[in-house]
Amino acid sequence: MAFILSNLLSTLDSSIGLLDSSSDLLEVLQALNVTNSTKGYGKSQKRTYDTVASLPTATSAMRGFFATVETVGEMPWEASGNADNGLYVCNGSDWTLIQGLDSAGTPPLPFQGSTSGYTSGGFPSFNIIDKFPFATDANATDVGDLTTSRNSVGQSSENHGYCSGAGNIIDKFSFATDANATDVGDLLAAIDIIGAGQSSNGWGFGYHSGGRTSPGTSQNVIEKFAFATDANATDVSDLTAARHISTGQSSYDNGYVSAGAEGSPAILSNVIDKFPFATDANATDVGNLTVAREGPSGQSSSTHGYTCGGHQRYTRYSPDGIIATDTIDKFPFAADGNATSVGVLSGTRATYSAGTSSTANGYATAGATDQYGYVINHVDKFSFSSDANATDVLNLTATRTFAAGQQI
Repeated sequence: MAFILSNLLSTLDSSIGLLDSSSDLLEVLQALNVTNSTKGYGKSQKRTYDTVASLPTATSAMRGFFATVETVGEMPWEASGNADNGLYVCNGSDWTLIQGLDSAGTPPLPFQGSTSGYTSGGFPSFNIIDKFPFATDANATDVGDLTTSRNSVGQSSENHGYCSGAGNIIDKFSFATDANATDVGDLLAAIDIIGAGQSSNGWGFGYHSGGRTSPGTSQNVIEKFAFATDANATDVSDLTAARHISTGQSSYDNGYVSAGAEGSPAILSNVIDKFPFATDANATDVGNLTVAREGPSGQSSSTHGYTCGGHQRYTRYSPDGIIATDTIDKFPFAADGNATSVGVLSGTRATYSAGTSSTANGYATAGATDQYGYVINHVDKFSFSSDANATDVLNLTATRTFAAGQQI
């Protein structure tokens, strides 16, 4: 049976002007193959624009062109709330919306874990990766090893735990299976005393902030490495001051660094620094802890950061006189402000401990008990929903300090 091609194309071309949000899929697919005067048969143009206003001027020459308007939210996975988002077709004189599109993507898991906490490595010479459950207060089990025995800070993606420093190694281990870690990248420089760790599942990066390089130079560098690929860290911004033996907290939008030691001889800090995950920008001083200290552990709820324990130097005793503190400080993510003391640990004992966070509780794991450095394997737990003291709920497989914390 013979047919006239020009008549068929004319019929299909006329259907373009009839497309709107009520058109069915077959009508849209037919229109995708319509000819236009500049691109030839079956080659409709498809482009993405930020707004309807940024679409090119509709002309007869663009009849049959398709374009997408897509304005995303503040986070990569958020919907924008822009009612203009969707698929448009040019009918020769205007752009017609044929399919709305403003649904949000799947948000990343929060920084807090729902299943297990991890304590990795530690001083004096540990490569152990310990894992303990959040659902019950049961002792930890040894589920793998780091690539080397060392102290480090921790980061957590949706699927893996990370340890960065001391040295320049970035280790990664799986949450899905109990296995040893692998070396997946390097920090910019070898760290002999740790800084602080932060994690952004929304933007897909882990951070190592500050630290000290040999022979005793504190750093102000904020380094970033990707979760999606195994690669070295890059220098993306600076803290407000060079410091080490601090601790980190993470909200959806920002990383925080609290406490630490500045310079040599060390001057202890009570500063809370904040830096954005969305852009590589320097940190700002947004508040103070209740007491200056070094060596605390850091935890994060969905609304607040916590700084627990640590120790202070008192010159009235001696230049190196040290006394531990059991204070649990809390500061808000929603507004910049000073921390408040909301409880105490189970003993004056969490110097150089690791921080872990579930959705309901904060954990301070291992560390030293006091100025004499008695090392322990205890794990303290405190509630995020109420301001209360911590309780000793379980033990790690070994005593240690300067370990790293992760969670899933």
